[in-house]
Amino acid sequence: MQDLIFKDKLPSIESIETLYPKRQLKEGAMVTRFAPSPTGFLHIGGVYMALISERLGHQSDGIYYVRIEDTDQKRNIAGAKGVINRGLENFDLKPDEGSTLNGEIGSYGPYEQSKRSHLYNVFLKKLIKEGKVYQCFCKEEDLDNMRKVQTDMSVKPGYYGVWAKCRDLDISEVTRRIDSGMNYILRFRSDGDSNKKIVIRDLIKGDIEIPENDVDIVVMKEDGLPTYHFAHAVDDHLMGTTHVIRADEWLSSTPLHYQLFDALGFEKLKYGHIFPINKIDEYGSKRKLSKRKDLEANVEYYQGKGYPNTAVMEYLMNLANSDFEEWRKQNPEKSYKECPLTFKKLSQSNGPLFNETKLRDISKTIISGMSIETLFDSVLIWSETYDKDFYNKLNKNKIFWIKVFGMERDLSKRKDIACWSETFEFYKYFDSETFNKPNWSKFTTPLILEEISNIIDETKSVISANLTRDDFMEFMRILAKRAGLAESIKEFKLSGGTLRGHVGLISQVIRFAITGLLNTPDLFQIIQILGEAEVKKRLSLKRGDRYYPKILQASDKKEEPYFL
Repeated sequence: MQDLIFKDKLPSIESIETLYPKRQLKEGAMVTRFAPSPTGFLHIGGVYMALISERLGHQSDGIYYVRIEDTDQKRNIAGAKGVINRGLENFDLKPDEGSTLNGEIGSYGPYEQSKRSHLYNVFLKKLIKEGKVYQCFCKEEDLDNMRKVQTDMSVKPGYYGVWAKCRDLDISEVTRRIDSGMNYILRFRSDGDSNKKIVIRDLIKGDIEIPENDVDIVVMKEDGLPTYHFAHAVDDHLMGTTHVIRADEWLSSTPLHYQLFDALGFEKLKYGHIFPINKIDEYGSKRKLSKRKDLEANVEYYQGKGYPNTAVMEYLMNLANSDFEEWRKQNPEKSYKECPLTFKKLSQSNGPLFNETKLRDISKTIISGMSIETLFDSVLIWSETYDKDFYNKLNKNKIFWIKVFGMERDLSKRKDIACWSETFEFYKYFDSETFNKPNWSKFTTPLILEEISNIIDETKSVISANLTRDDFMEFMRILAKRAGLAESIKEFKLSGGTLRGHVGLISQVIRFAITGLLNTPDLFQIIQILGEAEVKKRLSLKRGDRYYPKILQASDKKEEPYFL
């Protein structure tokens, strides 16, 4: 019968096994894999699983590889394989073997299932010969009608037992149908009983009892390609996979996969099923991060916002490893890859919740520790794709923007920015092309209009390229004393509230006039970076000037001036 299906001469199983020799690794080394389907964008949950597989493989001095599972030709999307490989490389998850942006690497390929039909056919032929796989001629409409009847009868749906119409067809009838050109698929002949249970020893969840599989699942479709169930059994055997980390939804398929491994005479794999990343929706309910509903599911979301790749990976390690946060506190300078990951720690991730606030905190810490050059280069690379105007500004005046990004980094690790898309907004007051006159309606002070005007005028007169920090601080103290303000915070406290304020009110006026903001990094550094000409331009109070504040109300000197 097998010769009617596979008419071309196929190699022997022994010769195939020779082409894929058993891997020679040290005891305890794991061979793990990430096996995505090219059916769309790279899901953050996929990166999560790839990270876990990569860490377990490399921690044990084993192998981590990538296999593209593309046997479902109808669902495959052009270019998706490149999206997957590009994403993995961006997140430092390039495999030791397998599919990469530059083609396949490794000696256990091909690493795309659509290119391995010749291997699957060898093992399918064996199972047909042994009576473990049979031809099914049922059409889709036949199966639809069967499912309808099963539903009406309130019985388990599926192709099994008395519902398996082609399971016991006479050989002569099978031959007649094949010779007549009837289309068929191949099904696995299950010997399971759903009334019995087997124990699954899950790497993460522990021992679990699950009913045996009794469904005769499809192992080869009409197009001659196998289903995932069969293909992964052959591939994981030949590629020497030892440990498989996969989504929780595949747990119920494990009894079937064990049956396939037994039928093929393969050693069973060790499976670990992880809970999906969840989120709290707008109704307060916990649900799986959705490929269709949630922008955060797509890794492009993180790249578009400009989160550093390392920040995303640290965040995912935080989800995977129950004590990663404590480890990071004790090892602030080490790579996240040095934190040991174990199945026990994974077992405590009971449906980890996506929390962008936590991601932002991690990202701020990572960005704050970058050198100015690394920060600038990172923003430049990001903006070339996602913010062309900002990219042109950075390219046009690199030295200027490096100074901007470097403000106060010699004094402390500022944690202001969480992703590159926030960079220009945070520093936009430095850009003379887009800077608008300050909105003085947001500015409140006990100083009166005349005092504010004098502060701005006198500041304009002292600004020069030779101005030192000490000179600037002394200048503000003089203005404070002249206005009846304390020259320091200490002096203000000692006054017992008899003074209107301290020298900080002077810097507030200057800061707002120059930046339009109430809070900024160091004012003197801002003045130095903007330069004499730009600062004086912004301090101009001439009517018609771009930065001139139009007075709406300041008639009573006891009232706070109100500007627009």
